[in-house]
Amino acid sequence: MELLQLDDFLGKPLRLEGSLAGWQQLFWDNTLVSQKDASASDDNDFHHQFEVQNGESIIECKLTGNLSWQPFLISYQALVNNQVIAQGERNEKDIERQTPHTPIEPEKRFSLIGLVSLGMKALKSAKLIKVVLASASLAAYSWLFSFQFALALIACLMFHEYGHVRAMKYFGMKTKGIYLIPFLGGLALSDEKINTRWQDVVISIMGPLFGLIMSLICMVAYWITGEMFFAGLAVFNALLNLFNLLPILPLDGGHVLKSISFSMNSKLGIVLCAGAAIGGVVLSYSLGLTLFGFLLIMGCVEIIFEWKQRHHSHLLPLDRYGQIFSFVWYVGLVASLMGIIWYFAGTGDTLLSLPLQILGT
Repeated sequence: MELLQLDDFLGKPLRLEGSLAGWQQLFWDNTLVSQKDASASDDNDFHHQFEVQNGESIIECKLTGNLSWQPFLISYQALVNNQVIAQGERNEKDIERQTPHTPIEPEKRFSLIGLVSLGMKALKSAKLIKVVLASASLAAYSWLFSFQFALALIACLMFHEYGHVRAMKYFGMKTKGIYLIPFLGGLALSDEKINTRWQDVVISIMGPLFGLIMSLICMVAYWITGEMFFAGLAVFNALLNLFNLLPILPLDGGHVLKSISFSMNSKLGIVLCAGAAIGGVVLSYSLGLTLFGFLLIMGCVEIIFEWKQRHHSHLLPLDRYGQIFSFVWYVGLVASLMGIIWYFAGTGDTLLSLPLQILGT
């Protein structure tokens, strides 16, 4: 991940990258000029030195400082011929606001994968596709339920995705809007990348949190009016958001689990992910959900590849407080949604008991 960037160091940008494992790489004008190997040492001080040829003279350049990961804080000094030209500190908030460095990729020739990727980008940028997908979703849910219930369910899905959008905007990210996908829910898109695991947790979990709020609103409406319409909407919306919190990728719960476990920087992280994956496989086989199993396989592949490259990730890991808070937040959401489902199942109504029966299969 990018720890530090100075836009003007002898007329060119200076960038320091590193990971929790201890390795660091210093780039001057995108050229590697110094590096530090991974180490188990508890020494937080770092020192990088390189030389720049300036005509017949040689300029000695140094970057020194101290780096603490939990909580994250880096203090630095940049020196030229032992003269300090820049110094300062950066914390987690500074990392959240930075734009991740993206290496320039060489131009690729025609390929099927490239063509598909270009098509997907064009698809996401087209405004018309939003209307098409929304109409398809309305038709799909109307076929399963009624037209009125389908409209209300889509409103719940939009509110869920709006939670993701609000979290993105909170972190200053530009969003491309919300796309509804028939039978699968919705998708909130952004062209910008996140910089920290905390951003991943907040953006992922805010959707189910907004979903919980919608279910609570419907529950209150049911208490006031006695209309079974609001009761059904509250319990089925709770079921959809609970499904979204399953700890497997690419669901929101999978992102939360990945951020917590990978921040532990130990084999315990991959053990947690493997346990969640096994649980998902068992669930998909028991319910006969082919698509669910496919999504699980894709999620497992993502976890494996990211685990191997976790020390090279540009994402700032969660500190101990962040890990605990994220876990409690996640468990609290799951428990609250389960409580709503359990409450309506206790009414004795067959339809309202269906979500609990699904969870019990």
